Amino acid sequence: MSRPVTLFTGQWADLPLAELLPKVKEMGYDGVELACWGDHFDVQAALNEEGYVEGRWELLKQNDLSCFAISAHLVGQAICDHIDERHAAILPAHIYGDGDPEGVRQRAAQELIDTGKACRKFIDTGKEYMAGREQVGIGAVVNGFTGSSIWHALYAFPPTDQAYLQKGFRRFRKSIQSNP
Repeated sequence: MSRPVTLFTGQWADLPLAELLPKVKEMGYDGVELACWGDHFDVQAALNEEGYVEGRWELLKQNDLSCFAISAHLVGQAICDHIDERHAAILPAHIYGDGDPEGVRQRAAQELIDTGKACRKFIDTGKEYMAGREQVGIGAVVNGFTGSSIWHALYAFPPTDQAYLQKGFRRFRKSIQSNP
């Protein structure tokens, strides 16, 4: 059997999964790596809501697709990152909370632990949904990053917007005006 070719859904998180999956199949992919943002894969719903995991598999099955991995890049980024207000745009509200950096890191670490548990549940359930379909070493795989305390010095991620930059210019102008 050939290796299945899959697509990471994170780049299309603005599209509902039900709308994205037919396009993925039309492009010729065998499956997806589901992002834990947008409506693609909700970790807490997978762990706590009856039928959520089965519903994800039903969508995949309807489109003749499989899933071999879950992606937790954005939450994982917050584990070791230098946390600032840019993270509010990429993290779920229950992770960002009040924005206190240590609290964000702790909640992100717990969410990544929960992601592993949700992935195990999802993949185990998927074996039932994908019965009869040839699988290649299906396992509970969570892809992602852990962030870095120096990442912000090397690359602008999370990305900045004009408001973020304008805030810096205002801060600079205020410091000049208050120190003649």
